[in-house]
Amino acid sequence: MSNKIKIDIISDVVCPWCVIGYGNLNKAIIELGLEDKVEIEWQPFELNPDMPLEGEELGAHSARKYGSTPESSAEFRAEMTAHGKTVDFDFQYFEGMKIINTRDAHILLEYAKTQGKQTALQMRLFSAFFTEKKDVSNREILALEVEAVGLNVKEAMAKLHDNQAIQHVIGQESYWQKVGISSVPTVVFNRKSALAGAQPIETFKQVLADELESL
Repeated sequence: MSNKIKIDIISDVVCPWCVIGYGNLNKAIIELGLEDKVEIEWQPFELNPDMPLEGEELGAHSARKYGSTPESSAEFRAEMTAHGKTVDFDFQYFEGMKIINTRDAHILLEYAKTQGKQTALQMRLFSAFFTEKKDVSNREILALEVEAVGLNVKEAMAKLHDNQAIQHVIGQESYWQKVGISSVPTVVFNRKSALAGAQPIETFKQVLADELESL
């Protein structure tokens, strides 16, 4: 039996609640002193797998997909900005912000996993998209973010043209959907229990403590 708690985080890079959920999970891990007792893997989930390459303006997207009004969208952005402060993350929503296609980002995150840099790249992409107002579907931008975390840019970007790498991400997405994951973030502990949504720190601490006892 492994002496670490295996944590799978099913997530998309354009999901603000994923930022909050991971922030709370990470605080729980630190407060319990479990940094060396957990193994985290980020798993792909595309909120909008059919999103065209040009993306869709956030307000229009929210209205189309969720029935949001301009007023409710503004309230949501303010709520997320406030939540972000609790996990030391700076949400910078802006006029003309777009929801984009994230397939390439997930392919690069799978590559980063093989190099021990997955969480670093995940955090970099969250910041690039939500704080630095970058289009992380743009391959030139993705190349810069890959370089920023110390990955081999040529090797990483080649994965975007590698059918095996592409099909691996599609297969992973399908796997998590088949086991019942329908929203993000979802945090799975040792492939046997799961928490959906951006749970509070204390909830994560309780589950981590329970998992620790079973190691």
